[in-house]
Amino acid sequence: MKISDVRSKAFAMPLHNPSYPRPPYKFYNREFITISYRTDIELVRELVPEPLEVIGDTVTYEFIRMPDSTGFGDYTETGQVIPVRFTGADGVVQEGGYVLDMYLDDDSPIAGGRELWGFPKKLAKPEVTHEGEVLVGKLHYGSILCAVATMGYKHREIPLEPLLKSLAKPNFMLKIIPHVDGTPRILELVRYYLEDVTLKGAWTGPAELQLFRHVMCDVGRLPVHEVLVANHFITDLTLGLGEVVYDYLKEA
Repeated sequence: MKISDVRSKAFAMPLHNPSYPRPPYKFYNREFITISYRTDIELVRELVPEPLEVIGDTVTYEFIRMPDSTGFGDYTETGQVIPVRFTGADGVVQEGGYVLDMYLDDDSPIAGGRELWGFPKKLAKPEVTHEGEVLVGKLHYGSILCAVATMGYKHREIPLEPLLKSLAKPNFMLKIIPHVDGTPRILELVRYYLEDVTLKGAWTGPAELQLFRHVMCDVGRLPVHEVLVANHFITDLTLGLGEVVYDYLKEA
C-alpha cells in the first residue's frame, strides 16, 4: 500500500478494518434515566480539571439505553456527569457538563468514543430493565455490582422545552492519547453538543440510587447524600463531533 493510500484511507484502527464507521452517528429511541444527587463538593473539585469550574455539589448519574444507532449498534451505557462552568478564550461563559466516566457493553462505541471525542469509556455490563411499575438500572464490572438505580415508571409527564434547553448545553471531557513512549501525545479539553434532538416523551418520578466502591469502576467515589430529581425520557438525536477548547500541552 502506497503512502498516499495510507493517508487517504486512515481514520481509525485497524487501517484495513476499522472498529467503527465514519460519522455522523445517529441514535433512535435513545432512552435516558438521569438521577441528580448531592455529594461532597471537595471530592468533586478534586476530579474536575481546570479550566472548568465546579458549579456546586451535584452530580448526575445516567443510564442510557441505545437500541438503534448508526455504526455503533445496540448497547447500553452508564456514567456520571458533573455540572461545570467554562470560560472560553473569547470571554464567553458556558454552563454544561463534565463527563467523568462511562461504562458500556459494546466495543465499537468504546473505541470510537475514546479515539474521536475522548469519552472516558470502559467495558462493563450496564443494563436497563422495566420491572412492573419500576425502571431499574444496574452496573456490573465483571461479577461485582457497582451501581443500582430504581425509578417510578412514568409517574408524571414533564414539559419538554426546559429539558430541550438542558440537552442543548455543551458537554466537556478530557481527551488523553499517549505517545509511543508513554507520555501524553494529545491532552485536550474537548467540547461537544447533542444535535437534531427530537424528544418523544419525558417523565419524572421518585428514585433511589446506590453506588459502590470498586478499584476499576469507582462510581462510588462520589457518594450519594440526597437524590434531588430523576428524569426518564426518550429521544432521537445526532451525536455531534467534538472541538478542542483547551490544549494542555500547548499552554504548558
